[in-house]
Amino acid sequence: MADYRRVADAVAADIAAGRLRPGDRLPPQRAFARRRGIANSTAGRVYRELAARGLVVGEVGRGTFVRAARRPPGPALAEPAGARVDLELSNPSVPGQSELMRAGMERLLRPDVLGAALGPAGTAGTPAAREAAAGLLAAPGWRPDPARILFAGNGRQALAGAVAALVPPGGRLAAEAVTYPVVKGIAARLGVTLVPVETDGHGLRPDALAAAHRGAPLGAVYVQPTLHNPYGTTMPRERRAELAAVLERLGLHAIEDRVWAFLPEGGPPPLAAEAPHRTVVVDSLSKRLAPGLSVGFAVPPAALTGRVAGALRSGAWGPAAFALDAATGWITDGTVAAVTRAKRADASARMRIAAERLPGAAGRSVPCAYFCWWDLPPRWRAETFVAAAARHGIAVTPAAAFAAGTGSSPRAVRVGLASPPLELLGDALGVLAEIAAGSPEDGPVD
Repeated sequence: MADYRRVADAVAADIAAGRLRPGDRLPPQRAFARRRGIANSTAGRVYRELAARGLVVGEVGRGTFVRAARRPPGPALAEPAGARVDLELSNPSVPGQSELMRAGMERLLRPDVLGAALGPAGTAGTPAAREAAAGLLAAPGWRPDPARILFAGNGRQALAGAVAALVPPGGRLAAEAVTYPVVKGIAARLGVTLVPVETDGHGLRPDALAAAHRGAPLGAVYVQPTLHNPYGTTMPRERRAELAAVLERLGLHAIEDRVWAFLPEGGPPPLAAEAPHRTVVVDSLSKRLAPGLSVGFAVPPAALTGRVAGALRSGAWGPAAFALDAATGWITDGTVAAVTRAKRADASARMRIAAERLPGAAGRSVPCAYFCWWDLPPRWRAETFVAAAARHGIAVTPAAAFAAGTGSSPRAVRVGLASPPLELLGDALGVLAEIAAGSPEDGPVD
């Protein structure tokens, strides 16, 4: 039987030599197998290998295509180089935010306070930090026990600590089939296999999770029940209860990402309220305040507190004392609440612009979000559209960046709304709509 890697190398050489060009469609796997004289199963492994190398991308219902551009060497969602309008990243900031935060910084300039803030900090933080965090993270139907709150340098580190605590190297971590790209990088660096699980309009399907666990035991499941990134959907309470029941029946733990959950007001209680003994909550101040001076939070069940704390310490993912002290002050003096209110109003204004300028873009999202998922017209492939937008100086993210597996990805892009001024945002979204209304063969608009 042919070694699938040698066959993949031959196809990669055709791509490198230009015999297969960006945008070319590869034959269906059965036809490819007949032409190469290999088994259908080997052809499937070749296509998966090419996708893993970043040379091809699969799109649901359309087939497998040579990528329009080679995957950049940096991490997913890295800062777009040379883009005039960034609709890729989502780091919101609102007018007056710096002035609000400066007042809290003045307290840290007192010699006695600064001296303490320049010392080391543990993952358990301080009693004042735990009490402040408990009030910040509380949601309808759920308030964390301050004694169980752990701190990290940021939300990504809190997530890495939770994964490391629950899933051993070589283990399996389930996630929604379309998910936050950073969890893909964390899993790869920890030697963990990411297992895509099917979703529907209500979020991750509990029956699909159970089927994945039956196929091979899972270590945990990563899930975003509130304001899913990139879809913008929120899982209803009934689905959360169903998922909690499956977690309990399987003896499985969930990592609940609530980094964006501060934006929608009200809504169902966290998954942690439905499955308190099975859920590790992760959150941060990166989106609430600013990524440059952030703190991450991890709230495990009592039985897992030691494991998660140990993972944070061994990974060197603990908090900086200065940032932790500053965050505690901003939470207790009302700065975080004031900035949060301003960001909710700002996100709502930006989503209204998206609803007006991008047909169908706000269909899945709540009215208050800093990103939206946009299904493209059938004539467009996601990567071709991203390349066309880049020619107009606009950076957006293709669906493939969010795919948990190496198979087919939706014909869609995620549009970040946080970065440009409102007027520029509207203009940029109008350009995207014009591109989508045209043809992939159209040239740049002068």
